Amino acid sequence: MNLDTRNRVMSIVALYRGSVNSSQVRVAEVFRQAVLDNSPAIILSHNHPSGDASPSPDDVVVTKAIAQAGKLMDIDVIDHVIIARGRYVSLKEMGVGFE
Repeated sequence: MNLDTRNRVMSIVALYRGSVNSSQVRVAEVFRQAVLDNSPAIILSHNHPSGDASPSPDDVVVTKAIAQAGKLMDIDVIDHVIIARGRYVSLKEMGVGFE
């Protein structure tokens, strides 16, 4: 989701469709629409088809890379939310990937 200066949703962008257990993410593509929209902040989200919303080690690594890239571009990564079977996990609340 690309957000405005008051953290209101400007647009929702679907980037990837993964397989049952993985998806490749290119950091630059995550920010493409945010740059075009002149969005100062984004929220990431994805689902876990397994039903377990716990972040994988890869989720943490990609979140950290995206958050670092956001800092360089002055686009705040507010959170990364994982959704699974009616549950969600916020990596920001867990304190992982945003060190």
